[in-house]
Amino acid sequence: MSSRKPSLPQKEQRGTHFPPENSILCRTHRETVFCGVKFLYTPSADSRGRSTSEARWQTEGTHFMCNLRVPSTMRAWIFFLLCLAGWALAAPQQEALPDETEVVEETVAEVSEVPVGTNPVQVEVGEFDEGAEEAEEEVVAENPCQNHHCKHGKVCELDENNTPMCVCQDPTSCPAPIGEFEKVCSNDNKTFDSSCHFFATKCTLEGTKKGHKLHLDYIGPCKYIAPCLDSELTEFPLRMRDWLKNVLVTLYERDEDNNLLTEKQKLRVKKIHENEKRLEAGDHPVELLARDFEKNYNMYIFPVHWQFGQLDQHPIDGYLSHTELAPLRAPLIPMEHCTTRFFETCDLDKDKYIALDEWAGCFGIKERDIDKDLVI
Repeated sequence: MSSRKPSLPQKEQRGTHFPPENSILCRTHRETVFCGVKFLYTPSADSRGRSTSEARWQTEGTHFMCNLRVPSTMRAWIFFLLCLAGWALAAPQQEALPDETEVVEETVAEVSEVPVGTNPVQVEVGEFDEGAEEAEEEVVAENPCQNHHCKHGKVCELDENNTPMCVCQDPTSCPAPIGEFEKVCSNDNKTFDSSCHFFATKCTLEGTKKGHKLHLDYIGPCKYIAPCLDSELTEFPLRMRDWLKNVLVTLYERDEDNNLLTEKQKLRVKKIHENEKRLEAGDHPVELLARDFEKNYNMYIFPVHWQFGQLDQHPIDGYLSHTELAPLRAPLIPMEHCTTRFFETCDLDKDKYIALDEWAGCFGIKERDIDKDLVI
């Protein structure tokens, strides 16, 4: 096997924080007088503070002309004079609008100044867009950590020269877990309150033998995992292959404008989706899965390559490390107790990395059909 390329730092996956659904980030009131009636114009905002095209007109006061009984000619003159008076009263208020606009621009600027590490909700304020862009530029200038990404377990801090740097996160600063589903189990059979607590702890052990060996094993609290028997190990790739194929078909069916798949990927999956011989998703016996793989072998070639490409990200070098496998392993282990042993057997040369040919071979793909160009 070729030598392993140097690893690159993993990108930090930051949480996204939105304001409460009933919060309003920007609101302004305009009122004018027309024909003796005071109108209050209130632009509305949606649940995330974005201004919408809908607005509400309210009237205040009483239209005192409604019950007057005067000749039609006189009513017309009175109506005309009152309209002139109404517009005259409204004119000073229109002149005051620029001041109100400035107040709203200041409000948008204040909202844009969010704490480091959060994703601010973009507020579409129409005529105030220019002010919002200027405020965002100021935030970047004042917070060098805003676009400085750190890997799991580290956070950005500024040194004495105001230069961003990544330091280990204090585990006590991690958010308190909401429930059992947030807990994770390490490979030394220790339960952590969340993945944040685990990676922060692992960071503090950097440079030590214990830290090098410590890995996140699976999602959920630690529990007894039954040993994987040889007979069970042979069944695992049958279910896994079928699952990968069904995942791709589902993404294709749902991918109208969501860009879940690239155009090249869609062309590949389209052939699988339209094939009448395709085995529909379901809880099938392993005997049926084995027969389908033999009869419709070509349907499984691309899904196996596609999953390899989804995992090979940090860095993209044609090898899967333990860390790159984690997004697939961690959710599977509690449900498929042969997961760990399966991936261990895939690493034929025991160098702790799984190459494309090792990966494809594990799923029964023939050597002549292994093609790095299918990893798209």
